[in-house]
Amino acid sequence: MSAQTDTHAGLMDGIYKSQRHIYDLTRKYYLLGRDQLINDLKPDDGHNVVEVGCGTGRNLIKAAQTFPNAQFFGFDISEEMLITARENIEKAGLTNRITLTQGDASNFSVQELFGFEKADRVFFSYTLSMIPPWQEAINQGFNALAKDGTLHIVDFGQQEELPSWFRAILMKWLALFHVEARKELSGIAASLADKHGRSGQFAPLYKGYAWSIKAH
Repeated sequence: MSAQTDTHAGLMDGIYKSQRHIYDLTRKYYLLGRDQLINDLKPDDGHNVVEVGCGTGRNLIKAAQTFPNAQFFGFDISEEMLITARENIEKAGLTNRITLTQGDASNFSVQELFGFEKADRVFFSYTLSMIPPWQEAINQGFNALAKDGTLHIVDFGQQEELPSWFRAILMKWLALFHVEARKELSGIAASLADKHGRSGQFAPLYKGYAWSIKAH
């Protein structure tokens, strides 16, 4: 990996070495829209579904349980998070349907990581707000996508319809974990979708607390 990748991997490992043990318990109250994204994946039988930045494996497990005839793949830059993900997937009895590896979201190939040419579904769930080269990550997601595949994103929005004090407190708190809501997310995603010959759909969730994007 590059020096930049090594640095970011080290930062993420440092944050999540202890956090990974309580991550799912604490994050379920404010990572809103994840289950809506999972339900919208709707892969056909035999489809390959890839999560970029899979963390503890929570989303992959739920997706695999929801769609039992698809295959799921995930990667994360943090080996600490992958330790927890592997444990969780084994406990769920899904090691035969979920494959994990370490990888950099800003520079990845599903062929190199998992051995197949293109993914039928690619999704990002609250990861772009933690990836410094997040625009490159979206672009790589489109590169990994099959011709008739779909790309899904849910992440922090700009709290457009929520009180300004709420936004200020949330942004300050997120910064403690090196998380930054990307105010250009909808525009950049639309521009990259157009670049790749895709059409995108944007929707604010919970008064702009979260943003949802789907491109096909």
